[in-house]
Amino acid sequence: MTLVPSNLLVNHSGASSRQRVTCRYKCADACSHPAPNTSANEYFGDVVRQAMSRRAALRAGAVTVLAVSAGSALAACSSSQSPTTATTSTLAEPVTTPGMNFATVAPNSEDVVVIPEGYRQSVVISWGDPVLPGAPAFNVAKQTAAAQRGQFGFNNDFAGLLPIEGAAGHFLLVVNHEYTTEQFMHPGYDAKEPTREQFDIAIAAHGLTVVEVARTPDGLKPVMGRYNRRITADTPITLTGPGAGTDFVKTAADADGRTVAGTFANCAGGVTPWGTVLSGEENFNGYFGAVEGAPAPSPVIADQLKRYGIKPQVSERKWETFDPRFDLTKTPLEVNRFGYVVELNPWDPTSTPIKHTAMGRLKHEGATIYVTDAGTVVSYTGDDERFDYMYKFVSSKKIQDPGRDFGNSAAMAHNLTLLDEGTLYVAKLTSDIPAGEIDGSGKLPAAGAFTGSGTWLPLLRSGPDGTGESLVAGMTAQEVAVFTRFAADKAGATKMDRPEDFEANPKTGKIYVALTNNDERGAPGEANPDAANPRTDNKSGQILEITDDHGGTAFTWELLLVCGDPAAADTYFGGFDKTKVSPISCPDNLAFDTHGNMWIATDGNALDSNDGLFAVALDGPNRGDTKQFLTVPLGAETCGPVVTDDLVTVCVQHPGESDDNSLDDPLSRWPEGDDGTARPSVVAVWRDSGQIGV
Repeated sequence: MTLVPSNLLVNHSGASSRQRVTCRYKCADACSHPAPNTSANEYFGDVVRQAMSRRAALRAGAVTVLAVSAGSALAACSSSQSPTTATTSTLAEPVTTPGMNFATVAPNSEDVVVIPEGYRQSVVISWGDPVLPGAPAFNVAKQTAAAQRGQFGFNNDFAGLLPIEGAAGHFLLVVNHEYTTEQFMHPGYDAKEPTREQFDIAIAAHGLTVVEVARTPDGLKPVMGRYNRRITADTPITLTGPGAGTDFVKTAADADGRTVAGTFANCAGGVTPWGTVLSGEENFNGYFGAVEGAPAPSPVIADQLKRYGIKPQVSERKWETFDPRFDLTKTPLEVNRFGYVVELNPWDPTSTPIKHTAMGRLKHEGATIYVTDAGTVVSYTGDDERFDYMYKFVSSKKIQDPGRDFGNSAAMAHNLTLLDEGTLYVAKLTSDIPAGEIDGSGKLPAAGAFTGSGTWLPLLRSGPDGTGESLVAGMTAQEVAVFTRFAADKAGATKMDRPEDFEANPKTGKIYVALTNNDERGAPGEANPDAANPRTDNKSGQILEITDDHGGTAFTWELLLVCGDPAAADTYFGGFDKTKVSPISCPDNLAFDTHGNMWIATDGNALDSNDGLFAVALDGPNRGDTKQFLTVPLGAETCGPVVTDDLVTVCVQHPGESDDNSLDDPLSRWPEGDDGTARPSVVAVWRDSGQIGV
């Protein structure tokens, strides 16, 4: 039996099993500090009471109001170091949902990727594998910055798989590299005295990778193709929209304020219908710091930094000691050039990526696109922080069909401007559920489900050539674009439990949001539970289902899942029999299969087992049925799922990251095994005998 090391069972924040070392490098230990949102916005409980009062008045006046959607209405494991299948769960199986006909993987603590019986797996690509001509084979003891610039980056998160026209079975795999954890990259790493070479390696290990892959009988294999490319933390990127060229983003190195050096903290993302990839800059705050004894910033700058969780003190990586642009006292405006949605055209290796300030500056978990029947382009994004908000951007321009010549068409040039012109909104939620029925326990209200309605509040209208109009009193368009969190505070948005990935169901158009967790919900001085965030000390998160007027401002919502141990009273699985579902905790990334099922990747499982990938039925009698498809190795996070009819890929991020371990004393040896190095990797899963889940 493989037991979970004791340190992996310690929830340092009380919210998840994520290790403190991961939090320090990934999000600057956000959960151990007060939430940056200290706005006096009414919390949802006040909104509920006001809504009830308004409803009573409206009924008295015989006025019709917007209807609220009723909705549909530790395990024993093998000690082997290289198993490919798991013992089937003892849960009774319901009538099978198309696409979910696989043997449920039981919770476990194996140091491998565990998949259903009858399926196969292989590693597609790992940190350090060559992607550009001339790049050397990976050697962890001899890694250099020059080598890393031609190799697959560290800590892969989002992945997109784009078919290459005219090359059957060939795809562009586009992957984010969210962050680096240096003690798991360098032998003998000294966190107090990092070297210049280690800094340069980190710069090269961030950003994105574009690599051609080919389908083979043994999974996906990298190809040294003409599209292959590395985007790093110093690749030139164009800044567009109302924030570009303003005094807020000008530096000595970029007096025009229109060209940013690089991208980092790239978390989730999306593939657009016009063939580009969107990447969200999330926890950028942790990359900036100040040397010991540096003078305090001005009060205005201090407030701006505080709202984004940025601290003018020595940072974890100490990048400020190697490059003045990361020193908040020497280059105080550099930080304003991060926190945007990045758009990359992977079909043109010479193209310059774009940062869209029209979509706002926040901790973007990602950005995903929905196109209405009229051709209106809508992008959804979450601000991944406790008590922060949900956003959407509605383009004022219509999509043009780029055909398959993505790299050179005139339509592509047009579509690359879609996210520069339009209106940015933030969400305000309400509910008719009596406030007394939301007591923080997660107990279902009398109506049998957590439901409500909402409004998208306008923040910023962007026009051609970077013009803009603020829709928030007391702020300019430029301020809204660069300091979006302040604008959303002033607008009165609803505080949520870490809104992460948004995805649209391609069959129904409904929007789904992963709300990962929030252990501070209901704490003294913080927002109380509400109908959409119904639990105090929310360790396991929930999934929100939105029926949106995509191009408009009205929506209804329902909680599909309230995650956790199905045996616990505070969990809910869309009304489905909880004795027949897999335990699930801390939903992060979402995807859909062609059957309309949602797939959930988790991050920080609070149920004392490894993170995993789960399929969830959304319609019919099995609505809410949740089945675990795979688990990732010890210390790892499941990221960036791609689900096709005959292939599933996931990004395995930070395998073996543990507070008590390092590269020199590893917790995990996956994927190399034996005496090998733990390396973040992309994994493919398939079955030889048919389609996924059929």
